[in-house]
Amino acid sequence: MSESTPAALPTVVIGAGPIGLAAAAHLIERGIEPLVLEAGRFAGSAVRDWSHVRLFSTWAEVVDPAAEKLLAPTGWVKPDGATYPTGGDWAEQYLQPLADNLGETVRFGATVTGVSRAGRDRVVDADREQQPFTVHVQYADGREERLFARAVIDASGTWSTPSPLGGDGLPALGEKAATDRISYRVPDLKDPAVRARYAGKRTAVIGSGASAFTALAYLAELAKDESGTHATWILRRGISGATFGGGDADQLPARGALGLAAKAAVDNGYADAVTGFRTTAIERTDNDRVALVAEDGRRLDEVDEVIALTGFRPDLTFLNELRLGLDERLQAPTELAPLIDPNVHSCGTVYPHGVNELSHPEKDVYLVGMKSYGRAPTFLAMTGYEQVRSITAALAGDQDAAERVELTLPETGVCGGAGLFDEPEAEQGGGCCAAPTTLQIGTSAPSASGGC
Repeated sequence: MSESTPAALPTVVIGAGPIGLAAAAHLIERGIEPLVLEAGRFAGSAVRDWSHVRLFSTWAEVVDPAAEKLLAPTGWVKPDGATYPTGGDWAEQYLQPLADNLGETVRFGATVTGVSRAGRDRVVDADREQQPFTVHVQYADGREERLFARAVIDASGTWSTPSPLGGDGLPALGEKAATDRISYRVPDLKDPAVRARYAGKRTAVIGSGASAFTALAYLAELAKDESGTHATWILRRGISGATFGGGDADQLPARGALGLAAKAAVDNGYADAVTGFRTTAIERTDNDRVALVAEDGRRLDEVDEVIALTGFRPDLTFLNELRLGLDERLQAPTELAPLIDPNVHSCGTVYPHGVNELSHPEKDVYLVGMKSYGRAPTFLAMTGYEQVRSITAALAGDQDAAERVELTLPETGVCGGAGLFDEPEAEQGGGCCAAPTTLQIGTSAPSASGGC
């Protein structure tokens, strides 16, 4: 591809996950050429990494409308909208067919290593907005290429950059040296090799969100079959009435059941809870186990394995030459950050948003999906679909549509993350079921309809 008038160039979308592929579908609907660059070998590569975990959201809530229109002529049949897919279901039954339908629009094994303006680093002002974007790509075979784009939509997510287990946001002393004993993912205990890793072992689970609940529940089930299996649940804060979620009162039954399962793991003796523990070091012991040390000097009993589920953070390194406006705490777009700040908001109080909240000083570059939330954890797929709908409308010059969001909102909010339940009774309700709400982006938020 050679440099030409920016308007004649494609819009580069980074990432062929749910939001990136939805962006491509919306761009096509608007008559704008997309080019999707995916580092993995398949669509939804990150989703496939947690293919064993079930979403809280139903099929009706995780299929983008523009993508569904694109798939309809191919004979694709949408799964039952009332059921809950696993990550594997989502990838195989929706994301891969969508990518296949997009054909050469999607390039796999294509890692974006840098984005800038043609002939302009981040310091240069002269004619900056008149220059196309340059996107540097490295392919799986080692080949490098420089592409040009009219706009860039970064939907690469945060999966590749999990937060360390250190309580201060930095790797704990010894963490890097102990990587063979640390996992930053919810284990798939149906995999024989993974099951063997934790069976009959003592495992520390660090984290307080849905992923930690899931890991605790999995390990508790394993402990029923494999003697000697035990978990130590490490929380940086104390345990309160809200620690395990809404339980039976939760209007999202799958989420409530997950919290209750984690609580049962502790109540039934399959896990011990340690509170107020902010890890500062992880040490190898003489018997080839590891011990965790807190900043207050406490040292926990030795464990065989550690599962660190302390959240994710965005990789911004390949965007260094762009002028991004990011909140200094969350690393989310400046206008979006106050709406999603977990210190203030639950997912039930985050209202729809679009191009106005997602814009940066650098025109026509957008962070969308989970990446737009920076370090905030409460993200919905349907929120991402609205983001790219609004952005693509703006790129097409339809400002009225860009500033209007029509979104089916959950009555109680659905925290980002997933559930673990395959039982039918855990799949009977919940999800995003409120009536459509029409809002002007950037105006006052609607009243919250429930907590997370």
